[in-house]
Amino acid sequence: MTGSTLAQKIIARAAGRAGVTVGEIVTCRVDLAMFHDSSGPRRLAPMLQELGAKIRDPRRIVLVLDHYVPEGDEESRRIVRVAREWAAQAGLRHVHDSQGICHVVLPERGHLRPGMFAVGGDSHSPTGGAFGAYMFGVGATEMLGAVVTGEIWLRVPQTIRYEWGGRLPAGVGAKDVMLFLLGRFGMNGGRYQAVEFAGSAVGAMSMQERMTLSNMTAELGAQAGLCAADETTRRYLMAAGVEDPQVDGWCSDVDAPVEEHHVFDAAALAPQVAAPHSPANARPVDACAGQAIDIAYLGACTGAKLEDMRAAARVLRGRRIAPGVQLLLAPASLRDLDTAKREGTLAALRDAGAQLLPSACGACAGYGGSIPEGATVISSTARNFRGRMGARTAEVWLASPFTVAASALAGRIADPRECLK
Repeated sequence: MTGSTLAQKIIARAAGRAGVTVGEIVTCRVDLAMFHDSSGPRRLAPMLQELGAKIRDPRRIVLVLDHYVPEGDEESRRIVRVAREWAAQAGLRHVHDSQGICHVVLPERGHLRPGMFAVGGDSHSPTGGAFGAYMFGVGATEMLGAVVTGEIWLRVPQTIRYEWGGRLPAGVGAKDVMLFLLGRFGMNGGRYQAVEFAGSAVGAMSMQERMTLSNMTAELGAQAGLCAADETTRRYLMAAGVEDPQVDGWCSDVDAPVEEHHVFDAAALAPQVAAPHSPANARPVDACAGQAIDIAYLGACTGAKLEDMRAAARVLRGRRIAPGVQLLLAPASLRDLDTAKREGTLAALRDAGAQLLPSACGACAGYGGSIPEGATVISSTARNFRGRMGARTAEVWLASPFTVAASALAGRIADPRECLK
């Protein structure tokens, strides 16, 4: 008898089974359903009303208002008003209004646990996998079923393991890992299976760096992106208010069969940049160096968490951005912003010339109007599809916070390792 992968262990628990086999279709109990102001009430409320149905357990739902806040027009005000009124009527107990991006707010408020089975009304919901939870994105119809019945079905996935040995060098982070994988395997490399990140380099990462890995499995086309729970997971969750989080056993067994197993040397990884208009257009930074930029954008759930701001500050501290370049900063959550203020990280970024924007999805989801038409942008966001940041004629290059910061200093795409020598 062979062992089980982390994905199989979590799914078996949710299905009330001792074990599950790849390819089986099982019905799972949903521990948590998360949605935001864009994906949630304005879509679910009319369907619930039409069916005459009610939410099964409001305690298992988390609503985060992050896409249309702060409200900039009448349509935004309407969507946010619907979300707030419906949350009150439905008796939701976990509502985080204008506190930051859902994928960052969810774990920092202690809603995630190892072994949890969760769904989210957003394509980047696999972020929860960083905590040893099985979390994936669903559409409005599937979410309707999940919140009314408390269950959802899925086909037990195969596991694709990406093992990173060694340690990442200075100026290279989780975002570079994901851009490299996208350049290597493409946006269907995950084949809607479970991706697992392993190895000493992953074990050495902070939780927020692991969140970037899991988040961008959406770009790889995977259903879920998983990291084994460990002591780092436990410490983060305890700081988030989770009492005695159980991390033991939420990992793949050593003899668990995987569909693919790829091994990489983290020490050999260079900073990566993805050219317009796909995250899969990734290549080492040297291949893009010299490309002039107008805007450097530090934002989104993959590029403006506390660890991301600290990375940018390491590059920018004591320096000023190039003349004619805008450096825009949209912190991923108010809590991360407050910490950045207290420890001096925000001051380093502001002193370098960063302009502070609201803690929300903002330009990453095309809101806020901060990216003008025709601009050349280097961004720490997860996607650079044409028009993704609002401006159809903008040319968006993707990179890590290290590289975005170095490029702001140079006025062109630049290697952050040069700034950290």
